[in-house]
Amino acid sequence: MSDIDPANPPTDRPPSVDPPTDRSPSASAPPGTAYGPSALYTPANVVTILRLLIAPLLFSMITSQKASWQVFLFWTALASTDGIDGWIARRQGTTRSGAFLDPLADKVLVLGALFSLVSIGRFPWQPVAIIAVREIGISLYRVYWGRRGLALPASRGGKLKTLLQGLAIGAAVMPPLAVAHAGIGNLLLWASLVVAVWSAGQYLWDGRSAATSSGSGSGPDR
Repeated sequence: MSDIDPANPPTDRPPSVDPPTDRSPSASAPPGTAYGPSALYTPANVVTILRLLIAPLLFSMITSQKASWQVFLFWTALASTDGIDGWIARRQGTTRSGAFLDPLADKVLVLGALFSLVSIGRFPWQPVAIIAVREIGISLYRVYWGRRGLALPASRGGKLKTLLQGLAIGAAVMPPLAVAHAGIGNLLLWASLVVAVWSAGQYLWDGRSAATSSGSGSGPDR
């Protein structure tokens, strides 16, 4: 007797094979973007890394030339690239690596310029030291909660702090202000310190509130 089932006759088709998985960088990217969250080599990251590599040249120019139009224009160009890599990332897809590298480049650029100005006596070291401790502490705080699934986005206070620091550095390296009106840069620096401390309190409060509302506990360890 034949083992062929009349209801299911054999066919000459080969067994089905699943289509190959797309391994391109955009495979996991949302519609309309070019890169997924796990992508590393992106145009936005290239701009960010270039900022990190060029930053030491700026610090050297500050310590050697002090106040000059060349230093001021170089600082302005480097500071403005923060908006460029952010614009590229929004158009082509934000990535986890970019979320780490972009704020890192900002902090290296600002803190490096501030300490360079301290080294030539343009800024007092006390506010710069407090700002540096604040930046490191809040960065670690955000990483701590980020690993627990709680994101702490940049606050308005943090953005204002960054703006004031950029203006303080610009005033300290611009020849007319640095020579005849040196107090303007110092005033902006102290103003940025006040906002930095205030925005740090905002981050601490946001972290505790987010943890409480999500049931992650009563907030950061004391």
